[in-house]
Amino acid sequence: QVQLVESGGGLVQPGGSLRLSCAASGSIFGIVAVGWYRQAPGKQRELVATITTGGRTNYADSVKGRFTVSRDNAKNTVYLQMNSLKPEDTAVYYCNAEATKRPYAYWGQGTQVTVSS
Repeated sequence: QVQLVESGGGLVQPGGSLRLSCAASGSIFGIVAVGWYRQAPGKQRELVATITTGGRTNYADSVKGRFTVSRDNAKNTVYLQMNSLKPEDTAVYYCNAEATKRPYAYWGQGTQVTVSS
């Protein structure tokens, strides 16, 4: 079993920065990859960034060059550094972990990011 807790969201002005954290606990040795998703009201949840246990990262086109996903293995935490934030980045951001055993996927509770002047 894996538990995920997101933190770091808040209100920021356009052009500002935030760093989100996803802290994992439990059977973390079974995690294969971690992804950051976001969902705005009335829109589908979308994948914005991923990082694998091997360190490979991928980003949605809309955030490339602005967002960076990283990990701190000692703290069992994955981060999403968000720079040059735009109003369209406003959403609830969720952490997702993929595992090698059932239930194979876990979700955190989400953290709200609001970009507004």
